[in-house]
Amino acid sequence: MSVEKFNLLSFAGKMKTLHLSWMAFFITFMVWFNMAPLKEAIVGGVGLTLSEWKTLLIINVALTIPARVIIGALTDKFGPRIVYSSLLAICSIPCFMFALADSFTQLVVARFALGCIGAGFVVGIRMVSEWFPPKELGTAEGVYGGWGNFGSAAAAFTLPTIALLFGGEDGWRYAVGITGIMSLLFSVVYFKNTTDTPKGSTYFRPKNLGGMEVTSVKDFYLLLLMKTPMYLALALLNWKLSPQGVSLLSANVALLLYLGLVLLYIYDAYATYTVNKEIFVKPVPEIHQYQFKQVAVLNILYFATFGSELAVISMLPAFFAETFELSMATAGLLAGMYAFMNLMSRPGGGMLSDKFGRKKTLLILTAGLAVGYWCLSLIDASWPVWLAVLAVMACSFFVQSGEGAVFAAVPLIKRRLTGQIAGMTGAYGNVGAVVYLTVYSLVDTSTFFLVIAGTAVLGFVTLLFMQEPSGTITEVREDGSVELIKVT
Repeated sequence: MSVEKFNLLSFAGKMKTLHLSWMAFFITFMVWFNMAPLKEAIVGGVGLTLSEWKTLLIINVALTIPARVIIGALTDKFGPRIVYSSLLAICSIPCFMFALADSFTQLVVARFALGCIGAGFVVGIRMVSEWFPPKELGTAEGVYGGWGNFGSAAAAFTLPTIALLFGGEDGWRYAVGITGIMSLLFSVVYFKNTTDTPKGSTYFRPKNLGGMEVTSVKDFYLLLLMKTPMYLALALLNWKLSPQGVSLLSANVALLLYLGLVLLYIYDAYATYTVNKEIFVKPVPEIHQYQFKQVAVLNILYFATFGSELAVISMLPAFFAETFELSMATAGLLAGMYAFMNLMSRPGGGMLSDKFGRKKTLLILTAGLAVGYWCLSLIDASWPVWLAVLAVMACSFFVQSGEGAVFAAVPLIKRRLTGQIAGMTGAYGNVGAVVYLTVYSLVDTSTFFLVIAGTAVLGFVTLLFMQEPSGTITEVREDGSVELIKVT
């Protein structure tokens, strides 16, 4: 761990690593969300139908769920410096493909591949955890997540203007292409200016890439259970693309994909067993054990926090416009306050965790989350607009502070598995978004907010089973010696 003072104005040592990491995350989110602000130009320029546009929105998140799990595992194995740099460089290619696309099919292929860049978040979680001590880790991860997450808002604020500056029907192509250039160039910057750990520290790696390690038979079955919703979310996306949804896929292709998901789950379960088969023969020494239920609880909480954030950002502008009879420009500006809170709220959640403890902070924030969404369910045309905006901002504080508090705990479970744990927890955020947006398509807005509040209550109940991270994490160096990593 680097021991110099935590100073956001510094650009040296651990602070340099933090700043470069949130910048990398910022760029990945700009690239990932570079499409939505340019809707009218893309629809008009390529000649898309509304159904085809909605399909692109679905495709944009489809690959992110498995990508976060896979990228998390690669990060643990090869280190965040190489993985983040490679991801930024490789994903610039489909970004350029999207900018140059002339047909719906080309847009779909490029957008599907670009879903991978949404996995960049989990890489930085491992990088930051290597550089900061436990007493600063929540704050550092909160800054990383909150400031990087603002890349989506930055895309909304800047890309339409950039498109107008270039002008013409191809202005959107230049705007999208610029984000690809940013990604490619920053991949070089990140590779040349970061290291996986401070000098003299050990980077602990998992035994293999076949699956997540657990340390008890009970945890093995809980891991298989927690994998199931990710596959169900992919099945739900498949259903949306099938003839029962937007009809992008034929019935036969959709059926083959359902079968493929089943076979993939079976293979995944077998690979996980292969990694963990020794636990069925002899127990893992207590000093090397960790509790997977900690991961399961954080998964559920991120489902409710980041999952709801993605869903609410998608529907809030239209909700304001319809409820208060506002122009889309005004409604979009007011709804943007929800995302704007990320700059302060997510670091705030991490800072509160550092100061008052992980579990206590999560309990308070999750309770606030439930109450916040219940309040949003009451908003109607009789409310003053300013009060509705205030309620949205208050709710978003608990949502995004909760996200910061979740990832203040993730790196304190098992160091060498941090990328995989972050990947799974991050994927649950995308699973939540898929589920909530599906619910939104089936019910009225008030019920939609109440459903989110209900899942927050479920998260609060599961939190009661979580244990406050304490003591040390035991890891084994390559030479066989043991290192005890403090988590408090």
